[in-house]
Amino acid sequence: MPAPEIKKRNQDLPNINERIRFPQIRVIDTDGAQLGILTPREAQRMAEEKDLDLVLVSDKADPPVCRIMDYGKFKFEQEKKAREARKKQHTADVKEVKMRYKIEDHDYNVRVHAAERFLKAGDKVKATITFRGREIQHADLAEDLLKRMATDLQDVAEIQQAPKREGRNMMMLFSPKK
Repeated sequence: MPAPEIKKRNQDLPNINERIRFPQIRVIDTDGAQLGILTPREAQRMAEEKDLDLVLVSDKADPPVCRIMDYGKFKFEQEKKAREARKKQHTADVKEVKMRYKIEDHDYNVRVHAAERFLKAGDKVKATITFRGREIQHADLAEDLLKRMATDLQDVAEIQQAPKREGRNMMMLFSPKK
């Protein structure tokens, strides 16, 4: 069955020059002026005279629209735009703020300010309280601490996951407010 493989490979190739298979096409010049409705062969000849390519811009139009341009330069510009778009997009990471339920006020405030900074940067924050030894019996105190943190961060964050115990940890997840 090598025939479908060859057909698929041809579909991946861009519709330029002799790959344009329509009876009539609307042709646009390099400066944006419309040259009218021509056959692909005539348009291809005009593009070759200018040492450029005939590129299919829209196949949904009636008749399909083709443009005379330098395809290599066009492809490079498209890749450049895609790279810029990827560079500008921000992925929301999950930052973690760790503490113990016996934390002092100043240390607690440092953790709250760090969480606030992460949230303002557009990241999610996972607040984790770790228990050691018999401290696990005081899970209610840890839950109160996490609820206090939620009230302190309520103007910049919304609770994505309520306090939840996982083994020797209790955690809560915050996400930035929209």
